[in-house]
Amino acid sequence: MPSLSPRRLCLFNTTTGAPLREMNFLTSILAVRLNRKRLVVVLQEKTYIYDSNSLSMLDTIDTVPNLKGLCAFSPSLEGCFLALPASTAKGAVLVYNVMELQLHCEIDAHRSPLAAIALSSNGKYIATASEQGTIIRIHLVSEATKSYSFRRGTCSSTIFSLSFAPSLQLPDILVATSSSGSVHIFSLGFETNQRTKKSGSFLGSILPYYVNDALDPAHHHVLHNAVSAGVRSYAVVRKVDNVADSSSSEIASCRNMPSLSTARTSLHGVWSVNSTLWQSFQVMQKPHDTFNGRTSIKRSCCNT
Repeated sequence: MPSLSPRRLCLFNTTTGAPLREMNFLTSILAVRLNRKRLVVVLQEKTYIYDSNSLSMLDTIDTVPNLKGLCAFSPSLEGCFLALPASTAKGAVLVYNVMELQLHCEIDAHRSPLAAIALSSNGKYIATASEQGTIIRIHLVSEATKSYSFRRGTCSSTIFSLSFAPSLQLPDILVATSSSGSVHIFSLGFETNQRTKKSGSFLGSILPYYVNDALDPAHHHVLHNAVSAGVRSYAVVRKVDNVADSSSSEIASCRNMPSLSTARTSLHGVWSVNSTLWQSFQVMQKPHDTFNGRTSIKRSCCNT
């Protein structure tokens, strides 16, 4: 049935539920991103950028074969970037300025092909993970320079998702899910002080840069067995609160409330990692539809 085609994109008014427009493409739609000014549609070898209000096409980006539909989008109008794989042989990522409609930079992040990409909501940072899944790297978008390297583990694992917490006047938080079934939380602001101390140590001064970088200690917390191993899961940080904590005088306390989505399980709970960082996870039946303001998007698909 044409209405169930994975090549058809349907836009709805979230207030009235009325359909706004249907858009058809030559190949299957792999990803859709939206903010108040731009609509991005990712296909296997092309990415289309539209004006969100008029739905007029603004640009077309030819990409390397992107079978998984990997992409990242920062919704902020002041730092609105789109990230796409730039190579199928290595972990290179193309960063495109969606508002100015021009290439911003290309970053060589990993030796292996990319498995996951994420942009912070304000467009400041981009996080990447390769198919090996042991190292997560974070680059400063404005300068295309590496700011952090976090070791998820020593054994290879498939990274299913990377997600930044909402950008606030608090240390940035990155959450990662993987095929191991664990959820990893990295605190960027906390890790900076530790990295500065390490770089000035004797060990940090004699180790080669890339080794020192990989061993860089992170403010790293793990929720083990959050889901069954191998079950594809996605974590999204919905809210960050500042929390008063008299036990910590140097590190700002914060409480993060992510949602963890899988296709199989449903779980609710709150857990504490330490006195300064709390995590609240909600595992839902399926991810929410992508929406912004009064416009929502649903991608039609068939079961075959």
